[in-house]
Order: sequence, then C-alpha cells, then structure tokens
Amino acid sequence: MRLPRILAPRVTASAHCDLPCGVYDPAQARIEAESVKMICEKYQANTDPEFRTRAVIIKEQRAELVKHHLWVLWTDYFKAPHFEKYPNLHTLFNEATKLAGAGGVKGSLDPATADKLLAKIDEIAKIFWETKKA
Repeated sequence: MRLPRILAPRVTASAHCDLPCGVYDPAQARIEAESVKMICEKYQANTDPEFRTRAVIIKEQRAELVKHHLWVLWTDYFKAPHFEKYPNLHTLFNEATKLAGAGGVKGSLDPATADKLLAKIDEIAKIFWETKKA
C-alpha cells in the first residue's frame, strides 16, 4: 500500500520541549499574577458593589491564566534532568499553582496573598533562566 508510505514522516526532529526553545517564559504567569494583585488593590480601594463584583470575576479569570501558564512550564518545558538538578522544582510549582487557586488568590482579595504568588513565580523564573544558560 502506498498510503502509509506517503503519510510517513520524512524528517524527524527532536527538542527537549514541544517546540524549539524560545516559546516558553515565566513572564506570562507573572504578568497575570501582577494583574491579580492590582485587582486586589483596586477592590480594597473601592466600595461600589458592581465594581467589586466585576473585579472578583476578572481576578478569577487572571488567576486561572496564572495556573495555565505555570502548568505549561511545569509539564511542557521542564523535563526530568531539570527536576533532578532542582529537586525542589515540583514543590515550587505545586505551591505556586495552589497560590493561584482557591487556597490562594482565587479565595482571597488580599494583595499580600498575590505577593506570595509573585514570589513563587520569581523562584520558578530564576530556575527557568538558569536552565536556559545550560
């Protein structure tokens, strides 16, 4: 049969991540986490119920995006050699995604909780950039 031969790949490529490097960056998670913090601050400074309702809805969406960007890094960029070299990396991601979730900024309107999330993202980013140097 000719069809399987026609559909067979002619070139094999390999990369340690989904695409050749350059498409991943923890800054995406950080930008969304900064938005969450700003929303918390604006919520605290405003007593209008409609404004506060909209702020909570938008904060929830941004927090979900933080989790998404962290999960992409965790599952698609970082590989076994990274986790071997940085044994606390799984813990960092677990703590960061929990801070982005209901136990963190999704369940709180305290800017200090957002600061904790930003600090975890910074720890992950430090490791990320160390892996890019290698």
